[in-house]
Amino acid sequence: MPVTLVNSFVTWIMKKRFNQIEFFMNNPEIVQKGVLNYLLNTAKDTEMGRRYEFASINTIEAFQNRVPIQTYEDMASDIERIRLGEQNILWPSKIKWFAKSSGTSNDKSKYIPISQECLDDSHFKAGKDMLSIFCNNNPETRVFTGKSLRLGGSYAKYGENDTFFGDLSAIIIENMPLWADYMSTPGNAISLELDWKTKLHNIINESKKENVTSLAGVPSWMLALLTEMLELEQKGSILDVWPNLELFLHGGINFAPYAEQYKAIIPSSSFKYYEIYNASEGFFAFQDSNASKDMLLMLDYGIYYEFIPIHELDYANLHQAKTLTLDQVELDRDYALVITTNTGLWRYLIGDTVRFKSKSPYRIRVSGRTKNYINTFGEELMIHNAEEAITKACTVTDAVLEEFTVAPVYMSKDKAGYHQWFIEFKKEPTNQTLFQETLDAVLQEVNTDYQAKRYNNMTMLKPEIIVVPQGTFYSWLDRKGKLGGQHKVPRLKNDRTIADSILELLSISDGAEY
Repeated sequence: MPVTLVNSFVTWIMKKRFNQIEFFMNNPEIVQKGVLNYLLNTAKDTEMGRRYEFASINTIEAFQNRVPIQTYEDMASDIERIRLGEQNILWPSKIKWFAKSSGTSNDKSKYIPISQECLDDSHFKAGKDMLSIFCNNNPETRVFTGKSLRLGGSYAKYGENDTFFGDLSAIIIENMPLWADYMSTPGNAISLELDWKTKLHNIINESKKENVTSLAGVPSWMLALLTEMLELEQKGSILDVWPNLELFLHGGINFAPYAEQYKAIIPSSSFKYYEIYNASEGFFAFQDSNASKDMLLMLDYGIYYEFIPIHELDYANLHQAKTLTLDQVELDRDYALVITTNTGLWRYLIGDTVRFKSKSPYRIRVSGRTKNYINTFGEELMIHNAEEAITKACTVTDAVLEEFTVAPVYMSKDKAGYHQWFIEFKKEPTNQTLFQETLDAVLQEVNTDYQAKRYNNMTMLKPEIIVVPQGTFYSWLDRKGKLGGQHKVPRLKNDRTIADSILELLSISDGAEY
């Protein structure tokens, strides 16, 4: 079928959907109130609904006053009962899938319930929306004439119960509608293989024969696959393998530190990078413009949103925290995200922080994690500060980053504290001192709290850079059984648990430092 006919067909199919998107963009508060009413009414006869008397909640204020904000730990016992086979506890429809996630701030596994409504009205709906909007933005696209290369995890049965747990990507692939499965590569058997190393080579062997027009996955793991593809196929560019490749839908971690590596292996000025924001708990937002990295917050995916200003977030008094609704947020401020969803998460603190870049319509950027920061000395270092600084330092010194993590080194009686950066380079800096100085200077420029603590070296010394051998972070993830899928290295940690485990892995006490 000619490209113009394919795109015309897609546009015709999605015309009604465009009208719905336009409606929530113009009427965000009305749509969000409708979502909350739907969630409360649907779950009023569940155990949770009876516990908090959902049936009598008729205002947002009543909902906020009656239902406490919850963390995973608050919900863990109810979730475990569902995993063991009980139903109608958090959500009325049968739940048998659980996305296993440790997050980036806690090594203890979490099992996020996934309902069929969550799959249909959030994840799969988002897939259709993303492709249709991309097609609308790029009328000459050929993305629908080929397949999307996907990276999946794996899943397993939970004991003798009729419930399953695994990576979100594996759950989505296993339940994927036929239209989406037909447009994807590799097939389910390879996508869901347990061993990452075996999976990597099988994905390459199968997908290299396909007309791949788009990629979807976490930037770090996709880069590993593409790099391996080039080596095995002895090609200079990924476009030599897939000449019609035109789109990468990426999420999970900040793309900026990897941008130059992707440009090197996909040397095309017309290639598009679209950021998405999905998680085990739901699909929240995606980039809806070629020209901007801001992501449109999707308001009709069965998710009700609330926000806590990050400076007001207090885990010790979380149940009494005051939240803001969409109409109360301000631009360019960090907010902890609180969600109520069609999978039975009620006023759930997801652990992410977001910044609003627009209010008409509401567009956001993910700014970090509520626990993925360092504030040992009052420096309030957030992940977006760290990633901006290391990206600039790499640019100035012609370095290519592989991965990094940062930890505090505590004050002693005769020495101020400082940050210790463990960095794995694909290409080391041309000037190691300049790299360190640039990193420190940018951090002071973008973070006034950090700058104040660095003044005259009184509270904090300049950062210490420890260059680790290539493959260090891969080995660290391998030891933890976290290769592939959506697993990622926590880049900021407010203690030394990760730093010390890396030092133990390397059996070093200092390392190659600048």
